[in-house]
This record gives sequence, structure tokens and C-alpha cells, in this order.
Amino acid sequence: MSREARLERLLDFLHRSPTPWHAVSTMAERLDAAGFRRLDESQAWQLAPGERVYVTRNGSSIVALQLPHEGLEALRMVGAHTDSPGLRLKPHAAQTAGGWLQLGIELYGGVLLAPWYDRDLGLAGRVHVRHPDGRLEGVLLHVDWPIAIIPSLAIHLDREVNNGRAINAQTQMPPVFLQGGDKADLQRLLLEWLEAQHGISGAEILDFELALHDVQPPALVGVERELVASARLDNLLSCFIGLEALLESDGSQGVVLVANDHEEVGSASACGAQGPFLGDVLRRVNAQLGEPGDEGFIRLIQASRMISCDNAHALHPNFTDKHDAAHGPALNGGPVIKVNANQRYATNSATSALFRDVCREAGVPVQTFVTRADMGCGSTIGPITATELGVPTLDVGVPQWAMHSIRETAGASDVEYLTRALVAFANRPRLA
Repeated sequence: MSREARLERLLDFLHRSPTPWHAVSTMAERLDAAGFRRLDESQAWQLAPGERVYVTRNGSSIVALQLPHEGLEALRMVGAHTDSPGLRLKPHAAQTAGGWLQLGIELYGGVLLAPWYDRDLGLAGRVHVRHPDGRLEGVLLHVDWPIAIIPSLAIHLDREVNNGRAINAQTQMPPVFLQGGDKADLQRLLLEWLEAQHGISGAEILDFELALHDVQPPALVGVERELVASARLDNLLSCFIGLEALLESDGSQGVVLVANDHEEVGSASACGAQGPFLGDVLRRVNAQLGEPGDEGFIRLIQASRMISCDNAHALHPNFTDKHDAAHGPALNGGPVIKVNANQRYATNSATSALFRDVCREAGVPVQTFVTRADMGCGSTIGPITATELGVPTLDVGVPQWAMHSIRETAGASDVEYLTRALVAFANRPRLA
């Protein structure tokens, strides 16, 4: 598999995945093309050893499985999340001021706000409609051209802006959308876009979940094209790498890829890592292919391992003092093992040792990240999944800059490094 071909697939995936629903839809397309069978949670399952299957929940979370050919004894699990911080539309989004139709927004997750100013913004998400025959349907919408912008205030009107000021998301972040428009125009435009994209006409919009997104396409940046720059690298990059590894695994072992929604807002939902989605799927699989009952399920989980993949903070050349001197991961330096004594990451010495051995086997360099002792630490789905399932877990990730910005940056070589490590993990005969 060439590095260039993988990076081109990555850029395409990022472009086609402006929301968690689009990301899951795009992942499902690749799984379908690779021969995976889609399961329905509301129906009875009939599973066979060696099968490749997947299931979605809420259209925004997905679990895909390569079932082992012989004996469900241990699973090699890779976890990621499909959501990213950003700006979501409020239910009654249309508002007017100064002769402009604007869009009322709420913040999703820990958004880095300043980079959203003066960007070309599109609109994407899902819309639920009632057709003239009374049928209800949810469809994806992706307006991938510039339809909105959040203009900065000129420095002449705020001379102290470069000395730092707080941004009020309620009053200073609503994007301008249509000059001279009124509130009814938003509904009209949504219906026009639904007709253009899905051929839907005469329908009534019942509700929507829509988000603004940067329409600047993902790109390889740098003299040697050594950087990947895009929106939503946190954490679509891990979703992509996990999917690549699953598809490249040799099928000899039981492999699971889970990509949950709602990590950026705490994971407490039916399709989030704190919810029952992954456990529900694994219990149904174990009931058919493993040792039945609670004891059999516990034995399966304790024999399995989970690698939670979520990007890590790379050493920033302009802010080197923000890192512990001995734990500043470099872009293109390999995947990062994330450690926190207070369990903000799930890594322990046993799971870390396993990953280091996997990387040795795959010929992949490995790095370590720990926050400065005088700074707080973020978290991932790793500790949550470990708590919910009890599975031994570690946290790793590709190093990146500008986490939670509208455009983030990672190393192009790290995409290949982490993919190779996860393929080696997926194919590994022994986990202990």
C-alpha cells in the first residue's frame, strides 16, 4: 500500500465527512465495498466465524468486526470518535440584524473560537422531513460551498484587540448568511438544497441537526508535503487509520473498530463511549460465537485489549514551554503513548509495554506524552471504555498542532506509522 495512495484516501475521507453522520456514512461505504455485512440492532443476528460485519447507532457511531475463524477467545479493539468541536445551529437558527439574515449558533465541545472568523463556511448535518404521503425520513445534507462567514471587527473599531479580548459566542459569532433575507428564507433554502441533493419535493422539515464547517479542502502542506492540514483531524484521523488497519488485517484474529459520537461533550449518550453501544454489540457476538453467559463475556473482555486512538499534542515550535521537556512529541515522529497518573488516559505499564512491542514488530517509532505537572489534562474515550467494559486499555494518538481549531495540522508520515502499528496489533496472535 503506497503512502501517497493512503494520503489521498485520507484527504477524500476528510472532505466527505463534515459531520459525524457523514463520517459514519463514508466509513460504511468502504465497509460495504470490502464485503462487510451490515447488521440491524432491531433485528435478530445470525453470525458465523470469519464473517465481517458492522452496525451503526444514531447514524453517528459505528462498530465494525472481523470475527475470528476459530474460537472467540480475545478481541483486538481499536477505538476512536467521530465528532469534533464546532458550531452547531440552534433549532430556531434564523435571526436578523443590520439588514442580514444570520444563523444562531451554539458551541459544540471545546471550540477554539478565534480561527472561525473570516473563513468560508458551508453547512452540513442531517434533516428529518415528512413526505406528502406522511412518511418520515432522515437524510444527510452537505452544502459544500461558501454560504456564510463570520466577519472580524476591523482593528480601527477595536484598537486593543491584539492585546487579547474575550469572544462572546452569543453576540459575536453568528455568521452572516443572506443580505436582505428574513427568517423564512432559511427554511426555503433548506428545502431547495434537499431537492437538489435528494430529489425531495413537497416535504415538510420537522427538525434538523446542522453544523457549520470550513469549506477549504484538506491539503498536504510543506515543502516536502510532510504535513496534513484539515478540519476535524481530531478525531477523524483516528477513525480513518483504524478503518485502514481493519481492512488491511489478515482476518486471522478477532478485530473490532468502534467509533463513538459525543466524545467532545463527555460521551454520555446512547451512542457515546459511556453508553451501552459497544457492550451491546459484544454481548450479542459473544452469545453466538463465544462462551455464553456473564462469566464467558467477562473472560472474553479480560483476554482482549483496547487501543484508544485520539490525537496527541505535538511540540509547538513557538510554544515549547507548554510541554514537559522530556515529553514533547514531534510531528512525523511516530504514534504517541499518552500517560496520565490521574487516569485521564487509560494507559498503564502493561498496556504500554504491549504497544511498544507491537511498534517494534512493525518497525514503527513510538513517542510518549505527559502533561506538565502544573497544567490540566484532557481525556479520551479510553478511560470511559475501560470503565464501562473493564477491558485493559491504552491511549495512543498521532501528534498534531492546533487541536480544536477550525483547521488542524498533523504529520503525513504518522498516518502510515500508526496504521502499520494497528495492523500489527490486529494480526498479533498473542496479547499477553
